[in-house]
Formats: sequence, C-alpha cells, structure tokens
Amino acid sequence: MQLHEIPSIKKKTQRIGRSGKRGSYSGRGVKGQKSRAGRRLYPAERDLIMRLPKRRGFRNIPKTEKNTVLNLGDLSLKIKSFTRGKGPLSLNQELLKVAGLVGKNFKGEIKLLGGGEIAFPVDVQGLKVSKSAKIKIEKAGGSVK
Repeated sequence: MQLHEIPSIKKKTQRIGRSGKRGSYSGRGVKGQKSRAGRRLYPAERDLIMRLPKRRGFRNIPKTEKNTVLNLGDLSLKIKSFTRGKGPLSLNQELLKVAGLVGKNFKGEIKLLGGGEIAFPVDVQGLKVSKSAKIKIEKAGGSVK
C-alpha cells in the first residue's frame, strides 16, 4: 500500500462565504459599500427623478382657463360705481374684467351665486347664474339672458 492509496476520512466541512444566509460574507465580498447592511445604491435615472421638484395637480391647464364663481354681494360692491341711473347695467365678462373681479386674460366661465344682496338692476349676459341669484336679480329689476 502506498500513501496515495490510503483511504481518507472525509469530514463534511461547511462552505463559507457562498451566497444566501450561510457563510461569513454570504456573497457580499469583504469591504466597501456593497458589503454593508442597509446600503442603498440607486440607478442614475432614479437619482435624477428624485431631484426634480414635485408639484401637485395637472400642470397642462393654464391658470386663465379655470372657471370662477362670484357672489352677488361682492359683485354689487365693485360694480356700484358703474351704475348710471338710466336703467339696468349690462353685466358681462368685459365689465367684470374692467372692475377687477376677474383677471384681464381670463377666458373661462363665470357663475354668479346668490350670496349677498344686490340693490340696483343689472342685465346679465353670457354668464351662468344660479337659481337664487336669478331670483334676486329679477327682484331688483334686472334680467338674465
């Protein structure tokens, strides 16, 4: 019998450092950020997206296109100086722009609500009007077209 013919006693050894939950390094390597617990390495695209400012809402609608509502009480305070005494005042979008109730570049729809009172007659043209506002306008001697 020679040395290389001696049967060895095979001892089952634990394999260290193979991936998963076994071994000392478990497939992470020795040192560095990739071997640490709680490491975070983001893709470059995600880093760029995170730097962008986040804003709420749908951004493609211009601010001038939104609809607005006005109460009769607020309307009567601003428009009182435009009354002439020769009958009902013609109330439309252009007059509201001149009075400063709506922006100069406003292009949306305006609805009049019945909050407050109106003491002088107005003829409303091209504006949406609630039922209570219509009753108050007609009671003051005006009309809604």
